[in-house]
Amino acid sequence: MEQQTTLRNLGKSDLKITPIGLGCWQFSKQGNLAGKFWPSLEDELIRDIVRVSLEGGINWFDTAEVYGHGASEKILAKSLDALGQKPGDVIIATKWWPIFRNASSIVKTIEDRLACLSPYPIDLYQVHQPWGFSSEVKEMEAMAALVRSKKVSYVGVSNFPAKMMRSAWETLQRSGINLVSNQVPYSLLNRKIESNGILDTAKELGITIIAYSPLAQGLVTGKFHDDPELLKNIGFRKYSSHFKPQGMEKSRPVAETVKKLAAKYQVTPSQVALNWLINFHGDMVVAIPGATKVKHAAENTGAMKFRLIPEDLNLLDEVSRGFKA
Repeated sequence: MEQQTTLRNLGKSDLKITPIGLGCWQFSKQGNLAGKFWPSLEDELIRDIVRVSLEGGINWFDTAEVYGHGASEKILAKSLDALGQKPGDVIIATKWWPIFRNASSIVKTIEDRLACLSPYPIDLYQVHQPWGFSSEVKEMEAMAALVRSKKVSYVGVSNFPAKMMRSAWETLQRSGINLVSNQVPYSLLNRKIESNGILDTAKELGITIIAYSPLAQGLVTGKFHDDPELLKNIGFRKYSSHFKPQGMEKSRPVAETVKKLAAKYQVTPSQVALNWLINFHGDMVVAIPGATKVKHAAENTGAMKFRLIPEDLNLLDEVSRGFKA
């Protein structure tokens, strides 16, 4: 039986988001090195992916400056506008790229981000990596300045370890601002945040975990286990040990369990994997799968239309704990 999608607060903010958002890295148009990870998608296809995401109930989109050097932001805004979405109808998250930069760049480049996303405001602005020339303290002070000047609404981080996440939270607290999210890799085949302090610290501080690579680049669905021929067309992923024969055998028990549950619930394997992510820890984890095809977007939204029973959530927990990367 289909259930109604319930909105969740993003951290300690008044932003109400769906448990699934759309990750938009794949809209990069091969605009820079980061963008070359994906094929260049046609404008019409991107618009259709955004449309199906909206029709399926998704109300937020995550992009970044480094995704094609603004190309993803621009085509996302163009698509939303073409679909009749007004500023405020959807929630936009984007990210500042810190590599070879210091914190002053956060304020200096904000007009570029706003221009790329125009007419849509930046609801969530995130520091993309913890590797800038400035400390997280200086970066959060710059982010606080943007909140005070109403250039952005809320602040998040991405890929921050627990200690830096806490420091970022403490810095923003001095300005009366909450750190609302940390965007990190998390899936049934990558549960490192459960043992390295990130998840525990996020729970303690009321910070939402935004899970990226929630399908472990497709590995958790079992499609590569079922059809090894697909491995010939996976780009950079083929160099990962996870996609080598030995790695594939390690992940097979997880993929097989996901497929069995997909048959039980009459959904797809990806929907089972996403449903586990957004429900196993209550409301504190949301996910941002991408989509390069319209059917992917429809699958993403379908992951919000049912709920795995506790017994099956725990089964996936148990079998995936046995997976060692």
